[in-house]
Amino acid sequence: MATDKSLATLLRALQSASDAQEVTRLFGSATTLLTLLSNPLNTTVLTSQLLSAPAIWYRPDGIRTSLRILSIFNTASIRILEQQGAAPFSGGYRAGRDISKEDWVKAVVKGADDRSPRWRHVLVLGGLLSGFESENREGLPTALRRTLEGAIVKAANLALEESGPNRGLDTSSLAMVLSYIFDLLSAVERAQIKYDLLLPVLCEACFFSKDGLHWGYFLGTMDADVVQSEGSRFNWSTRSSTYFQLQRISSGSLVASLGSLSRLTAFSIEMVRSVDLLAVFIDDLSAFTRSLCVQWRQNKLSEIDATDETAFLSEEALRTSLPLLWQVLKTTTFTIIICLRALLGRVLGDRSMSADLAPFMAIQTLHILRNLYFVSSRLGQNASSQYIFVYFTAIDILHNYPLPAEAFLREIRPAELGRIPAHPLDRCHDLYFLNVAEHFTLVLSPQTNEDLLIAATMPYLSAGNDPRLLEIFEAAHSVMLAVLATPQNTDLSAKHIPFYIEALFKVFPQSLSPRQFRMAVKTLVRITTPPFPISEAQPMLSSAILELVHHRARTAVIKPLPPVAKSPIEQIAADAAPALSEQAVLILTMIDALPYLPIDELEEWLPLTASAVNIVTDPEMLPICRQRFWEAMSSGEMDVERAERRQHRRLRYLEDIAQRVETWGSSDAYLSKHPKARREERAEAEDLWSM
Repeated sequence: MATDKSLATLLRALQSASDAQEVTRLFGSATTLLTLLSNPLNTTVLTSQLLSAPAIWYRPDGIRTSLRILSIFNTASIRILEQQGAAPFSGGYRAGRDISKEDWVKAVVKGADDRSPRWRHVLVLGGLLSGFESENREGLPTALRRTLEGAIVKAANLALEESGPNRGLDTSSLAMVLSYIFDLLSAVERAQIKYDLLLPVLCEACFFSKDGLHWGYFLGTMDADVVQSEGSRFNWSTRSSTYFQLQRISSGSLVASLGSLSRLTAFSIEMVRSVDLLAVFIDDLSAFTRSLCVQWRQNKLSEIDATDETAFLSEEALRTSLPLLWQVLKTTTFTIIICLRALLGRVLGDRSMSADLAPFMAIQTLHILRNLYFVSSRLGQNASSQYIFVYFTAIDILHNYPLPAEAFLREIRPAELGRIPAHPLDRCHDLYFLNVAEHFTLVLSPQTNEDLLIAATMPYLSAGNDPRLLEIFEAAHSVMLAVLATPQNTDLSAKHIPFYIEALFKVFPQSLSPRQFRMAVKTLVRITTPPFPISEAQPMLSSAILELVHHRARTAVIKPLPPVAKSPIEQIAADAAPALSEQAVLILTMIDALPYLPIDELEEWLPLTASAVNIVTDPEMLPICRQRFWEAMSSGEMDVERAERRQHRRLRYLEDIAQRVETWGSSDAYLSKHPKARREERAEAEDLWSM
């Protein structure tokens, strides 16, 4: 028969073919023959030869060879299924009727014999399962499917045991196949996999193997192809060798399937029995991300701030080559985040872990996030719920261990406290430090807060006029407020609040947005009033702060403020808010602070604030200020005692005025008939009446 002759020709070629194109043609011929052979013995022989032929395996093309073998049996299975269904395969191939689907599967499985290593058997078995069962095909009888799944798990476990410490194509191929078919395995079979052996294999394949991300070396090697092309612009050409290399990496079997690989790795982390392996795994992740960060620093592109890219990069780089790079880095980051989420889940739920392993895991996690911050900072803090969970969970865990927390912060602190670094990557790490340090003010001593945190914020507190430093500027103000609001920092707060208030007025409104200014002053007033300890040492500090705001409001500019540079989150808030003048913002700031004042100070500042509201002359801004005033009075921001005192004071004046309006007709008429009334009472009566 023609098929027998074709089989003989193919088998001879598999023993001698050496040209890559010829080997590729052999793969196509093998796929066709597998669906045409009617003798199960021939099917078994062909399978055995495909797994051991020198033409294929003497010089394999990396993991691409394994993927081709997997594809052969996947495609053949789909064709067999289509031939026996209602709609035949469009190519017209029809298997002989002498062999059933079940017998064909058994014949193929028999070809996975002792002539080839176990890991190649997984390629064949995985191809069969994916071909018959993926995309809800349900092409195998239940009993045969269970047998096939069991054979896959057994072959994978044996291959993992044989792999040993020297990993290469075998382990990368195992990782690839299992990531493809893991969702097709039943829960019973998944539980039989030896995850203590699988986890190191997955880590090696994803992050360190040449078929995977290979330590992130592509970031360093591409520097040679980043050249200055048009004036001061730099270009990374799409015709460069490193761009082609990145294309091969991104389209490779492992990197293209990092999503499924990360889910398999996360499941393996949950199932691993030895907690020591988890410590080794997170150490490996830390080593990989550290290498990635070092490679990025060695790249010319790291010297260009994200806000300056349009000025210093060519159109080709901005539109074509760099988007591919950031997509690979983004996928890598999310892969690591999914793994870290599973690790922290084990830390939270596994009681068998030793107590000292929890802070170690948290610190390593935060180190990993720091190494990846040059990528994640471009995506935004809220870009992924998984990232948020990992970030805050690691902080919460470390928060319970003050000494390791302080040691960690000292380890990642800015290299030169008190100076703004010139390199964008160093500024990126400064931003990460400030964002993390903000959450540890309660567990640090006052001296550490001052020497470490306040010292790190100083150079950035007045740097908001530089768009490159905007996010760090905002983070520095957040850290400063967090330090000042910490109860044990009473003396520290008294020492630094005057300086900080001066810094606030210096940068507002040129660099500090109205929302940020209002929040900062409100926080300062809140922490300088009871029950905060500083209110006992400095009882007049809150009034002094409001007096500064009130004094400036009297002479502030009444024109709408021009827009300032904003972060994406700040821009969203700004777009939703109406345009306000500096004077209106200052008055709104006074209103925001009223709910936090002690009763005696509230008695003083309530009429002063009402008076200040009515100095706004703009017809659009005045209703906003009035609405905010009554909102603060009646929306529940004040506690019951303050609200009652406010209502009692207002009603007292309104009743007094109402009695006289019956005679004089209006509040103006009443006031004109009482020229000897105290100026303060007249102003208060008029303001409360008008509002």
